[in-house]
Amino acid sequence: MSANPLPNPVRGEAELVIAGEARLLRPTFTALVAAEGELGSLFAVVERASAGELRLEEMAALFWHCLADRPTISREAVGQAVVAQGLAGCARPLGMLLRQILQGG
Repeated sequence: MSANPLPNPVRGEAELVIAGEARLLRPTFTALVAAEGELGSLFAVVERASAGELRLEEMAALFWHCLADRPTISREAVGQAVVAQGLAGCARPLGMLLRQILQGG
């Protein structure tokens, strides 16, 4: 059993593998406000994602802001994880976060 908590999909949580370890993405109000401060309107982020126009930088930023244990992980490590897993590998966690942004929980 992993020391990291399992994601709760009801709360919009997801997992992202970073440096070989599953990490919890938790879209709290504080995390989403911080992401919005950097990326602009989260509604616009969702629109760009649905149009296939979300940049890797934006995806990595959203993931980084939503990391439950962010102080222990560098932003560079998140970016490397996105590149390592590719868009297909990041589609599930991104989808979970975007659904939480749109639908709440």
